Amino acid sequence: MADEVVSYDEILEKHLPPEELKAIQRWLYGNMPEALDLGKDAHELAATNDFELKGYKFGTQKEESRDERLVRIAVIQNSIILPTTDPILRQYEAIEDKVRRLIQTAARGGANVVGLQECWTMPFAFCTREKYPWYELAESATEGRSVKFVQEMAKAYNMVIVSHILERDEEHGDTIWNTAVIIQNDGTILGKHRKNHIPRVGDFNESTYYMEGNDGHPVFQTAFGRVGVNICYGRHHPLNWLMFGINGAEIVFNPSATVGALSEPLWSIEARNAAIANSYFVGAINRVGTEVFPNEFTSGDGKPAHRDFGHFYGSSYVASPDASRTPGLSRTRDGVLIAEVDLNRCRQVRDKWCFQMTQRLDLYGDSLTRASKEDYKRQILP
Repeated sequence: MADEVVSYDEILEKHLPPEELKAIQRWLYGNMPEALDLGKDAHELAATNDFELKGYKFGTQKEESRDERLVRIAVIQNSIILPTTDPILRQYEAIEDKVRRLIQTAARGGANVVGLQECWTMPFAFCTREKYPWYELAESATEGRSVKFVQEMAKAYNMVIVSHILERDEEHGDTIWNTAVIIQNDGTILGKHRKNHIPRVGDFNESTYYMEGNDGHPVFQTAFGRVGVNICYGRHHPLNWLMFGINGAEIVFNPSATVGALSEPLWSIEARNAAIANSYFVGAINRVGTEVFPNEFTSGDGKPAHRDFGHFYGSSYVASPDASRTPGLSRTRDGVLIAEVDLNRCRQVRDKWCFQMTQRLDLYGDSLTRASKEDYKRQILP
């Protein structure tokens, strides 16, 4: 990762005078969240492990009739540790050890709700179209190895954790799913959500491994707010974001695995736009690093055979419904970003913009129902 740019924030801070930097940050981030003191212990643990650690505090509007609902949202990004040719369980154990330390760092920074990246338990092998050894890491969403580990972490640190796994559903013929498991702060499992939209673009040949989810758009009432999960490719689908909002989400995580050549121009826009359009906070999470596989693969796009996806560019961030967002984590380093938010802000923004009153669900519901029919004719007038 030595040749990769760390972040555009670093470039701007290096080359712009303070006043110009402040103006640029306002254009990029809206009302720039202020720095949040995460404490000496958190920073020492991050430094010991060479993790990046950032903290921000979004502005709040105090009300007379409601107490503040302050919550610290953490997003965690990480690279794999061992080569993809190492024994598969050793690869998992090395990643688990790193994620344990990242979660501990988030805990020391006071995090209440933590989101992990897509399929954090393994390399993102879904470019290769090879089932093994990767299917060996598919696990039960209630009894799996990583699920038990995250339950322990959630209970130990009194935090809600959204953990993303490759799920094996033994009750339905060993069906494989791309799944987020939502774990309450006492270590109990609140439920799961399966990925709604499966990519078929570039090297992302994920339908070789699993198909579209079947559980709608569930929102989970946690100890620290109502949480939804829009998994990876679902961020390209505005209606996917919409339904989590309609179902009452206050925080939506977007655990992802995406590379610079494909999606980086979209990354800073989509989660932020979703937060604005749906009046909730979004935690956008992307893994980091370049993962090299033993066998070459192609994707029918005319490019030469290759052994890696490209660079996973990290840049995880938190976006607010009022159009402000945090700067992102590095494009090259493991890291934890913690944002303190007031969940009352969701309703305050709805009251200001009235999107829920002007969105015309009746109109679009009728139009979409007709558009889904085989005999639909587009409404093009002469």
